[in-house]
Amino acid sequence: MKPGFSPQVVLVNKEDKIIGYKEKYSAHRHPVPLHRAISVLIYNKDGQMLLQRRAKTKPTWPLFWTNACCTHPLAKESYKDAAERRLKEEMGFTVPLRHKFSFIYKAKYDEEWGEHELDHVFVGEYSGEVKPSPDEVWEYKWIETGDLLGDIRKSPDKYTPWFKIILKKLE
Repeated sequence: MKPGFSPQVVLVNKEDKIIGYKEKYSAHRHPVPLHRAISVLIYNKDGQMLLQRRAKTKPTWPLFWTNACCTHPLAKESYKDAAERRLKEEMGFTVPLRHKFSFIYKAKYDEEWGEHELDHVFVGEYSGEVKPSPDEVWEYKWIETGDLLGDIRKSPDKYTPWFKIILKKLE
């Protein structure tokens, strides 16, 4: 992405029909319109999941733990292409991804910011070097699923709302 460039998100209805476009940051201010999103889950050969802690400069859920990466498809970009692009941008690697499921959710971060997304979830496997973008990722770690679920039960406020929904859908 070019510095200072803020892409437009794709606004949709519940049937995923495009109803318009809106600048990314304004699309996350209340009232938040429904828009397209992707989330990527990455596992290593040992079955551990890759998590990232979001950069502290993020306007929504800064320093929260979440899935490997997420973003919004650009106009005329497929969900899968968006997932592949963002994985490379945020975590510094590419890997074949497969679509797992999709869901709609709403979440309020604070009085100004929130989410309302039709989120398509993709899954892949990778065991090589991770080179996260410091603009996007504060830190990352690999974690056993059981340890992750235990920590979420103990400290749910450390994790993004969409990630907790994804994990429940995987159970």
